[in-house]
Amino acid sequence: MEEFKNFTMNFGPQHPAAHGVLRLVLQMDGEVIKNADPHIGLLHRATEKLAESKPYNQSIGYMDRLDYVSMMCNEHAYVLTIENLLNIDIPERAKYIRVMFDEITRILNHLLWLGAHALDIGAMSVFLYAFREREDLMDCYEAVSGTRMHATYYRPGGVFRDLPNQMPKYEKSQIRETSELDSLNINREGTLLDFLEDFVERFPKCIDEYENLLTDNRIWKQRTVGIGVVDADRAIELGFTGPMLRGSGVAWDLRKKQPYEVYDRLDFDIPIGKTGDSYDRYLVRMEELRQSNKIISQCIKWLKDNPGPVIVDDAKVAAPDKDVVKDGMESLIHHFKLFSEGYCVPEGESYRAVEAPKGEFGIYIISDGANKPYRLKIRAPGFPHLASLNEMSKNHMLSDVVTIIGTQDIVFGEIDR
Repeated sequence: MEEFKNFTMNFGPQHPAAHGVLRLVLQMDGEVIKNADPHIGLLHRATEKLAESKPYNQSIGYMDRLDYVSMMCNEHAYVLTIENLLNIDIPERAKYIRVMFDEITRILNHLLWLGAHALDIGAMSVFLYAFREREDLMDCYEAVSGTRMHATYYRPGGVFRDLPNQMPKYEKSQIRETSELDSLNINREGTLLDFLEDFVERFPKCIDEYENLLTDNRIWKQRTVGIGVVDADRAIELGFTGPMLRGSGVAWDLRKKQPYEVYDRLDFDIPIGKTGDSYDRYLVRMEELRQSNKIISQCIKWLKDNPGPVIVDDAKVAAPDKDVVKDGMESLIHHFKLFSEGYCVPEGESYRAVEAPKGEFGIYIISDGANKPYRLKIRAPGFPHLASLNEMSKNHMLSDVVTIIGTQDIVFGEIDR
């Protein structure tokens, strides 16, 4: 009798490329995939429901934990929606700081994607190179917020505080001699903006190093060219956004098409692909690294020339200055009420979206006039991308699933919510 080769297999959640939170049920014909059914919910944290049970300003930190590699971009969409409902405008300096940190976050995201995607496919060195630069930008997060990941730095009305005048420095320890410290701290002698200025000058050479390892690498091209092809029309039908859409040749970017903050004043380009395969999406993200670097450079120049307030002067929405709180009874009451009850938002509804590193990240809030949302809905970019996984992997080999998961750059915090 003829032996049947069809069988069903589980891919993940323990598979290294599934990152512990994705389970794929694959129907295989030998080594070829006939059907891929993604099972999600392994990271469900009920973020939307939690946000509906507490005051608005207590949910900013939850946004960081959705896509936990695009932290400040998630906060940005949330605070923009609240500001829209409250009808407040924020200081100019706060807008530039937000845009600068959005682009720092984009670089952080793409570096993690690059390292993990290359590691999944089999290229080891890129991971180590990418994390070298990531470390510097994590230090910038830490300098402004005190934490390296979940910053909670953006606030309705602006940002938590102005940029620091000095960068944290390496100190002598058991594993670090005094002689090393001078070279390690050479670019940390000035302000955060000086440190970032040094970073944007050397970063293009670092991108060249990543590209030297991958772009013309024969094995890399064999693993990515022609894999997971989605044409422009189908990408739009599937609800793709971000590099997944631009990789298919559609020049759609919210920073250009529906500009927010100060993006309409900045000079940058939207990279697009041609064929819509995994290699094109790789090239799009690599060019986005360069464009983000260009935007950060423009923000640094403006911020150096234009000091000023970074949050609105309204004690009902923004916490009063600590010095004032210690001296004035009125300020102390405002401070106490703001952090215990929050503020009541006028009745209405609002949807605001930002161009997060993975695509359009949006927050939809319905307010009934209380101090917490009546309904909060998150539009996560990764969800429609994952929904297309079956279509993208049909008739590909088993090893190509790893490439397709990597090229989608999915994070399950925002998909499972």
